Amino acid sequence: MKIYRVNNGAIIFDDNVYRFLPLDWNEFLIQEDLLVYVKKHWANGERANLDENQILKPIGDNQELWACGVTYLRSKIGRQEESKTSGSSDFYEKVYHAHRPEVFFKANPFRIVGHRENIRIRKDSTWDVPEPELTLVVSPSGKIIGYTIGNDMSSRSIEGENPLYLPQAKTYDGCAALGPCISLIDPFIDGHTKIYLQIVRNNTVYEGEVELSQMKRKAEELVSYVFQECSFPHGCMIMTGTGIVPPSDFTLQIGDVVRISIDGIGTLTNIVISDKT
Repeated sequence: MKIYRVNNGAIIFDDNVYRFLPLDWNEFLIQEDLLVYVKKHWANGERANLDENQILKPIGDNQELWACGVTYLRSKIGRQEESKTSGSSDFYEKVYHAHRPEVFFKANPFRIVGHRENIRIRKDSTWDVPEPELTLVVSPSGKIIGYTIGNDMSSRSIEGENPLYLPQAKTYDGCAALGPCISLIDPFIDGHTKIYLQIVRNNTVYEGEVELSQMKRKAEELVSYVFQECSFPHGCMIMTGTGIVPPSDFTLQIGDVVRISIDGIGTLTNIVISDKT
């Protein structure tokens, strides 16, 4: 089952049927069992055409987006590569093997965009990449209740200069994208579930992919650390890290089209800009 946020409610896709439900999205995301909640309201819905609706970002107005880093070996290697000149590459080696994972606050809802909206690169950055990530939808109690696709935009030049600059490299207006929907199917059930990245620039395409099985840490472990000393009365979303890192000579440019797909969820598409428009 997939759930799309649209104006004044949600469109549910199940058994090849799209049905509109007039739901309060903030109430929807605090449920401990979304499947039971949706089934309860299913009879009140009407047949719908998804193409006739604007798909909105699936995060609630009062939620926070958190993120986790260095959860894939490829991410560790990429971070070490970008921080060689600052002498801080050992930090990423240590956190990859440490008991405690790297978790950090990513963005408020108003800094996040949805499917087919514009993502931004910082004007004071010279090396920027998208980070395609499975994103967890988590209830107020810390239960994983759904999954979506996330793009954790990152300035490698700023983070590579000094790891203490991580908040500036990660958090700014238009720094993240989420969507297009929330899936209630656990992607970890299939050990071969893949994340795909495609960046289109004029007539050239960069592509990469990774299996979720390459994640070093379990999703529940990441949630437990985010919730360890923080409460989320409205629930939250948690990005689980990236295993796809473009080569060191690649940086995003204005006009690039970024597509991130995850088996069983769909495709999140965004265009890169620099101005706050």
